Amino acid sequence: MRIETVDVWVVNLPLTNPFTSSFETKTGETRTVVRIRLDNGAEGWGETMWGRPVAALVERLGAELVGRSPFDVESLRTRNRMVPFFHGYLGYAALAALDVACWDVIGTLSGQPLANLLGGRVREEVPITALITRADAPGVASSDLPRALADHTAEVVARGGFTAVKLKGTTDVSGDVAILRAIRDRLPDVELRVDPNAAWSVPDSIRAGIQLEELDLEYLEDPCVGIDGMAEVRRRVRIPLCTNMCVVRFEDFAPAVRLGAVDVVHGDVYKWGGVLATKNLAAHCETFGLGMNLHSGGELGIATAAHLAVVASTPVLDRAIDSMYYLHADDIVEPLTLVNGSLSVPTGPGLGVEVDEDKLAQYAARNQAEGDLTG
Repeated sequence: MRIETVDVWVVNLPLTNPFTSSFETKTGETRTVVRIRLDNGAEGWGETMWGRPVAALVERLGAELVGRSPFDVESLRTRNRMVPFFHGYLGYAALAALDVACWDVIGTLSGQPLANLLGGRVREEVPITALITRADAPGVASSDLPRALADHTAEVVARGGFTAVKLKGTTDVSGDVAILRAIRDRLPDVELRVDPNAAWSVPDSIRAGIQLEELDLEYLEDPCVGIDGMAEVRRRVRIPLCTNMCVVRFEDFAPAVRLGAVDVVHGDVYKWGGVLATKNLAAHCETFGLGMNLHSGGELGIATAAHLAVVASTPVLDRAIDSMYYLHADDIVEPLTLVNGSLSVPTGPGLGVEVDEDKLAQYAARNQAEGDLTG
């Protein structure tokens, strides 16, 4: 069985409402989708971050897959080991799209869900995090924002059954602290996190971290830039530190451990280059006694299904993962259902999701009309 064709689409899907971080506000997602088809007619689907620049790289790498076996996932990674060196995140994302498509068709051929191929399930349901941003309270004065966002968060948690909440932080450090205090006052038992995306300075991170200690945060994610800065904050603040910005490749892992910079590492199939890379990251975290979670880059159903399979088969991934999935207004697969703050791990072969090719065409046409969404 050999790969006969590789097809690539770029799609734009809207969000239910704007999503604001410390560096952007976006109203939709641009994603790259790939399908590999074998000479026996079997198909595998992948999906990854970003749009046309990644899609061009996927097309180039995909052409080299034609005539090869989809089982050769390690060979795919080894042959293209320099791609991330030259293309950075785009390279990891492109490789991951093809990697996931290969795993999907392997599951189809073997009649097994991806989670079974990765070691079997240690959990059937995967809790996800309620994501809160300042865009959730449009037009509210800054003095009223903490109360308004606390009220909104309580509504989201009650409606979705979430057990964990993450506030996307901003450059307004004192404002973020006030919002977190208000949320904690309304929701004393929820797992609470904040992620400024490295928008705070080291001194501001230390000052804010000390103020936040009384709130019993699950962790403080990327308050400042770099391994050295994170290590200094960790020496001064009694809150676990998490990252998906200063440990983003395996070369970063040893320096972070030596400096004691982090307690939790965020993996991501699409930022780390594939399924096995993410499983290898989990093994590193377990070996060195670190926690692990999954970052969200706006996954639609295909990519979310891959994340669910990884979490289902990986014991160290025992926290509510980040997922923007529930914030999308539509999907290109039969929608996954959020129940009591969790997504069920698909049970069908491979990724266990069916692509709606009419929806795929609809949202690919939208990308053709709008271009890639950048904010």
